Amino acid sequence: MNIFKKLKTRQNESFGLIGNYIQKLHSLEKEWENIARVKKVREKAVETHPLLGRYFWRIGEVLFVLLSVWILMYGFLWKAPRYFPEHTIVTIEQGEHLDTISNTFKRQGVVTSSFWLKFFVMLQGGERKVIAGDYYFPKEKSVFEVSNIVTNGEYGLSPIRIVIHEGLNSSEMAEILWEQLPKFNKKEFISIAKKYEGFLFPDTYFFMPNQKPEDIAAQMRENFARQINDLVPDMEKFGKSLDEIVTMASIVEGEARQINTRRVVAGILWKRLRLEMPLQADATFKYYNGKNSFTLTKEDLEDEDNPYNTYANKGLPPTPISNPGLDSIRAAIAPTNTDYLYFLSDSNGTMHYAVDFDGHKRNRELYLK
Repeated sequence: MNIFKKLKTRQNESFGLIGNYIQKLHSLEKEWENIARVKKVREKAVETHPLLGRYFWRIGEVLFVLLSVWILMYGFLWKAPRYFPEHTIVTIEQGEHLDTISNTFKRQGVVTSSFWLKFFVMLQGGERKVIAGDYYFPKEKSVFEVSNIVTNGEYGLSPIRIVIHEGLNSSEMAEILWEQLPKFNKKEFISIAKKYEGFLFPDTYFFMPNQKPEDIAAQMRENFARQINDLVPDMEKFGKSLDEIVTMASIVEGEARQINTRRVVAGILWKRLRLEMPLQADATFKYYNGKNSFTLTKEDLEDEDNPYNTYANKGLPPTPISNPGLDSIRAAIAPTNTDYLYFLSDSNGTMHYAVDFDGHKRNRELYLK
């Protein structure tokens, strides 16, 4: 009897345990259902947006692709060329076709693609919106900026400060102007300026980037006329023509650096002319063959075919050899009279004088080694 009771008791306990397991399984099942439901809610929340709904992430993907394409296009086609030609001028002629305009900008290296320049100009009104003229680009611009510039007539032209030092000849002036002015024609300037050598006043100028060579030369000549206007009475009193004075001043400019030495050198050279002695000025060779006191040869000094050889030929050279400043012009008008007939400048620029040729030879041995 006791055995049956025990078995029944154990049976009841087993059924109780099974019931408990079943209840736990039901609880676990409900928990999994809740987890799955929460997961779906979260996934749905991720895929949706308060305003854009479930298309939010797709729109984001499209925007990302568009941004990537824009970056690539800008980097390779729309931004300024890698080697942008700074300080350049591009000219758009009146009535020029958009194809020609865009190709000109591409050819001169201002834009990477003529197609995209044309495209952005078309967006802003097309060919009829392009304004003719000279466009100055001091620094790099993107194709967007270039299209805005040409459709709004923003020429970008402003004066450029250029210093022309005393004692430069027309070729040397042309080199300085060419370095600082885009589209400057050196050959054209030299052909014009050579005729006015000595009368192109050295000064600080403000030239437009597209200023023409003939206008620059004219401006320098006008400045010369203004600067020497007050010296005209002294020139007339001195008894020499303007050409003679300017030619002498150009030699003095090349031979001496200080106002007191310039006056002494001018006195020596004028005295040599009165005595019908050759000037023997080394500075004149620079104008003819580019040589100076330390590079001249015996053949150079004996070359009578060189009209600027003041050793073999007496008198002043046929033209000024440079464009002198006011100090040298004043020195030529008001020279210092001395007993000297010879002079030389050593490698440090110090001037040494002599009254005769023997003294001059001693100075050469001492200071030109």
